[in-house]
Amino acid sequence: MKKIVKLIGGLSLSILAFGSTVSAADIKAGKAKAATCAGCHGVAGISMIPTYPNLAGQKAPYTAKQLRAFRDKTRKDPVMGGLAAGLTDADIENLAAFYASLK
Repeated sequence: MKKIVKLIGGLSLSILAFGSTVSAADIKAGKAKAATCAGCHGVAGISMIPTYPNLAGQKAPYTAKQLRAFRDKTRKDPVMGGLAAGLTDADIENLAAFYASLK
């Protein structure tokens, strides 16, 4: 089912609806899963290592896209590729929601 959503200023966005229920990301589950990430990205998503990015406050869609790219090997990094390989779509959404919640 295709829907057109009107946005401010007359712009429109086409979205594809896959069903009537959408599962929300679980920030608590994301926080638990993020324990693995804390060594490089910090417990609160602020890295102490200059070459590793801060994740706190990143927009969830951006973080999810990057994690999927690492998992699917379209973005290459030996460390992140290995860590992301075992993530499910739910894990990725939960992690992204958790990091987005940190301001």
